[in-house]
Amino acid sequence: MTRKLPIIALATAPGKAGVGVIRISGANLLPMAQALFQKSLKPREASLLTLRSGDGAPIDQLIAIYFSAPASFTGEDVLELQCHGGPQLLELVMKRCLELGKDQGLVIAEPGEFSLRAYLNNKIDLAQAEAIADLIDAQSENAVRGAARSLQGTFSNDINGLIEEITQLRILVESTLDFPEEEIEFLENAQARERLNTAMQKLHLLREGAKQGKILRDGIQLVLAGAPNVGKSSLLNRLAGEEVAIVTPIAGTTRDRVKESITINGVPMHLIDTAGLRETTDLVEAKGIERSWESIRAADLLIFLQDPNAKGGADTLAALELKDQILKALPPKCPVLEVNNKSDLLSKAPSLQGEVQPLFISAKTGDGIEALKHKILESVGWGGSQEGAIVARRRHLDCLDRAAAHLEKSQQFAADGNISLELFAEELRLAQDQLGQITGKLLPDDLLGKIFSQFCIGK
Repeated sequence: MTRKLPIIALATAPGKAGVGVIRISGANLLPMAQALFQKSLKPREASLLTLRSGDGAPIDQLIAIYFSAPASFTGEDVLELQCHGGPQLLELVMKRCLELGKDQGLVIAEPGEFSLRAYLNNKIDLAQAEAIADLIDAQSENAVRGAARSLQGTFSNDINGLIEEITQLRILVESTLDFPEEEIEFLENAQARERLNTAMQKLHLLREGAKQGKILRDGIQLVLAGAPNVGKSSLLNRLAGEEVAIVTPIAGTTRDRVKESITINGVPMHLIDTAGLRETTDLVEAKGIERSWESIRAADLLIFLQDPNAKGGADTLAALELKDQILKALPPKCPVLEVNNKSDLLSKAPSLQGEVQPLFISAKTGDGIEALKHKILESVGWGGSQEGAIVARRRHLDCLDRAAAHLEKSQQFAADGNISLELFAEELRLAQDQLGQITGKLLPDDLLGKIFSQFCIGK
């Protein structure tokens, strides 16, 4: 699964800084540490030392901390060097470490290899390992807090608790397989159906929480689309709180998509202002329009902006045709908000009728923007509560969805008039396996490698 050789990497970001940290992990590192500094290091004790080159010249005065296995992040011996943060200096320190670690086979770490070793040595589970990367990549304060909770094991504990409930139910079911004439009596006496329903309710809550967590982790790709000159760039600037896109009265001013990241009530949003979608002979604008269609095809939420002041006739027909094209290009189940801009130019307030009330805003004056923000969060399924939130990945959601499907099938096999304990038990096992993949208990090696390859090298 992983190399047994000791590994080394820069654990802090490249570039100039006050401090740069180099991390080494492997078996029996104490001799290497003594060779580096000509001094014995005590475990978990910071030492101010001078690292010298092969000819005795000083390279850096640094702080060295030695962690003896298994009391370390990776579960192996770990040596951390806190150096001054100059890029060339850190390169010299790395070079010296590799020279002295040559006999032990010291090599540069692969992406995520430190976290992988921590996982393989049972220091953390897979969900916690992923939370480390999510903590580093967090795009908002709430995402940081959610990743920290996952790292502490909140999500894993919920998953493991559900696995244990399913395991106990499996034990009851499988112990009864040798007595087929007692199937109905077993289901009633063991309250198997009730226990299964309880497990499904807990799984439903986990799925809802994971959906919220994925929003915190990945954010929402919010695409602004519509005909030229309806005010998409003005809306982008209003939501971003600054002049990100150029705004003029000339139709087609935005000739390429413009991206900006913001937060709405703590939820990360990736705003994309598309070029006005229309036929054009301008090669630059045509390229921008194609990129805009790419963004639409990958949208999590689309705002179709319209100008209620526009005159009827050909313009209205073109707008309807454009709307139809956009709806066909969107991903399945992508919500669409139809928003009427330039309400400040309306001669009178619109008459609102029907169950679905259209949104009227003015990107110029800010009127209706708060209501639009509320509608955006509502449309993507954000529950509003960030208390106790965790972060989650698409992988987690897929596993939870498949586990739910298996539990639903197990309900069918335990139903009155359709009792089949063998199939009931098998569906419970399959659900349990899916949940186990979240924490890494039952995960294919190739998928494990893919997950850790997306980490940064120092982790």
